[in-house]
Amino acid sequence: MNQSLYRKGIQGISALTFVFVCAGNSYARPDMTPLGPNIADKGSTFYHFSTRTFDSADGKRHYKVWTGVPDKHPPKAGFPILYMLDGNAVMDRLSDSFLEKLSEGSPPVLVVIGYQTTLPFDLQARTYDYTPPHFLSKWATHGRPAGGSTGFRHLVEETIAPASEKNLKINPAQRGLWGHSYGGLFVLDSWLSSNFFRSYYTASPSLDRDNNEMLAQITATSGEAFSHKRLDIMEGDGDEKRPQASATPDRLRALREAVETLRSNGVVATYSLFPGLTHGAMFTASFQAALLQMSEEK
Repeated sequence: MNQSLYRKGIQGISALTFVFVCAGNSYARPDMTPLGPNIADKGSTFYHFSTRTFDSADGKRHYKVWTGVPDKHPPKAGFPILYMLDGNAVMDRLSDSFLEKLSEGSPPVLVVIGYQTTLPFDLQARTYDYTPPHFLSKWATHGRPAGGSTGFRHLVEETIAPASEKNLKINPAQRGLWGHSYGGLFVLDSWLSSNFFRSYYTASPSLDRDNNEMLAQITATSGEAFSHKRLDIMEGDGDEKRPQASATPDRLRALREAVETLRSNGVVATYSLFPGLTHGAMFTASFQAALLQMSEEK
């Protein structure tokens, strides 16, 4: 990497790093009530679903992947496709009325990657899978093992994707990845290190004091190296408006400034604010926004 760009990135993110540290513990623990039947179990008028299971290379994590295919003929170039993390919670929150809305445009194929559990989140597994190798802070992960994103990304790109896309007409130029919180961190890590996807949707990414290197790389990237990819950063300001929140509006301003820096470097990047939405509420709102955007693209 160009060292002057790297130093520029480090300087530009010093304030960003600080405000993410302040924000790190301001979010409530997710609801861990066991889930009931989801849209794949109940059936949809607009999509048909199949499920597959996979295991991590070390045999310690076990995945359940839902593939949703629109009940429409694919476009000439093939279906758009969105890979989505925290799949158990996503499937629980997909409704047929929303799938109907998607079907009004060019609906994407859904590849929803979850775990073999009845809970909305596998907290131990997602912490390991979604965090990059240098993310080792027990302060941030509540003591859970971290740093397994490289192996998980290999599993997604080399095993899960070929199985999910088999016999489907897919448009690789409209292949996207969405994630929230730690999942959003994985999306940023993938944007930096992978060319498999074209659109990267990161919602309320869990950036903190262990990510100076990642933030510097993000801020210092050039359009020439990333011209074929798009980064969408989505955030809500609901946590900043709570009296007890330790996060400050500076965190959101820093994100906007990071996107402005990327754009000035020729990178295709956008920042979207969801007024009034908290960290938790951003989960559903952001994946719906990503899916709708994909369905409206020509």
